[in-house]
Amino acid sequence: MSSTAPPAADAPAKPKLITFHRFIPTARYPMRADRSAAGSLPTRAFRYCEPATSASAFGYYVFPPTSFSVIWDGHDITWTFEGAGQWMPLKAAQFPGFRDQFDAIAPPEIREFSPPFLGALQEPGLMQLWTGLVVRTAPGWSALVRPPANIPRPGGYELFEGIVETDRWFGPLIINLRLTRTDTPIDFRADFPLLQIQPLPRAAYDDATLNDYELVPDLHGLRAEDWDAYYDTVVRPNTQENRPRGQYAAAARKRRAREDQGGG
Repeated sequence: MSSTAPPAADAPAKPKLITFHRFIPTARYPMRADRSAAGSLPTRAFRYCEPATSASAFGYYVFPPTSFSVIWDGHDITWTFEGAGQWMPLKAAQFPGFRDQFDAIAPPEIREFSPPFLGALQEPGLMQLWTGLVVRTAPGWSALVRPPANIPRPGGYELFEGIVETDRWFGPLIINLRLTRTDTPIDFRADFPLLQIQPLPRAAYDDATLNDYELVPDLHGLRAEDWDAYYDTVVRPNTQENRPRGQYAAAARKRRAREDQGGG
């Protein structure tokens, strides 16, 4: 009798931390955010400011699915895009040509439910934009949707931030924004990051986590180890005869390299 065990069934693939589903086929793919904030950080900050470069690289850039412009007159919004040939009043607008593409592929019960591309909200100057994407995160992870970190934003609008439980909610990745300029075209470029997606473990923003804090009311509350840490962080570098630049950045990068190699 053979003692050979039957081959084990293939284990299910581990879900990716984040998956971007591109619905609009002409939309630019998301890309990893970079430490230079898309080249906008000053050289000195890029070389020596680890907090700025780490924040800049945290997440993924997402772009508008096409270039377009809007005008807000203080009450109504009009919009246009390349090839439209006219300005159109904005209520709820489909991405040009997308509804037919969606209905040709979607199951019968889902046809006619393609997401709108742009919509004017009830409040004056507020607008909603769909990125052309649907996002899925690994179980227990959500997506923070926010303006790009450390990238100077074009004038004329401000983005609202939001946290979406994208491990449970499989719907359009949208952003709400407030127009801040009237009677002048506000341009959105398909080659410029519109927002940054940052994966967050749900526990990071849970009330039980965020309520776990302490306040030290004054200097008398500092412990000896606090003063020692302050000395190592602030005093020691400033008393060195030849102080190298970017000590924090160098130490943080070395620590990351050790962690990547499994050295703890």
